Formats: sequence, structure tokens, C-alpha cells
Amino acid sequence: MTMGHTMDAPGPRVRDDMTVEVALSVMAGARVEYLLLCDGDDQCTGSVTRAELAVHRDSSAYTDRIRLRDVLGGQHVRT
Repeated sequence: MTMGHTMDAPGPRVRDDMTVEVALSVMAGARVEYLLLCDGDDQCTGSVTRAELAVHRDSSAYTDRIRLRDVLGGQHVRT
């Protein structure tokens, strides 16, 4: 998904300061496989998939306080 497509794509939009746990709950509730990430100005900055979050959730370093921006390291723009 390119940045242009990401900004136009339908789907739940969330802030990158959301925890991984909450993001996974939003995905489950909305029955979607990805979320659109937005910055503080509500500008879409990329997306994150359920599979990407599952990798981090299964890590031994994972805690329920980890935020999306922590696991994505600022590299969440999909190209």
C-alpha cells in the first residue's frame, strides 16, 4: 500500500500512541486486518497489520504497556 493509497483507504484510524493491546482489540472489534495510523494532527502516516503486531506480542520483551510507535520504531509507512 503506498502512502497515497493509505491516506485514501477506508478503515479504522488510530493514533500511534495507542497500546498494542488496544490496537488488537480495535482490529478484532472492527473485523479488520490493519489499522491506519495517524499523528497528532490527524494526518495519516501509514498502517499496521495484525500480523505485524502479533510478532511483537509473542516476543519475550512484550508488555501490555507497549505502544504502537514503540514497536514500529517510526518505520510504519507502508510502501
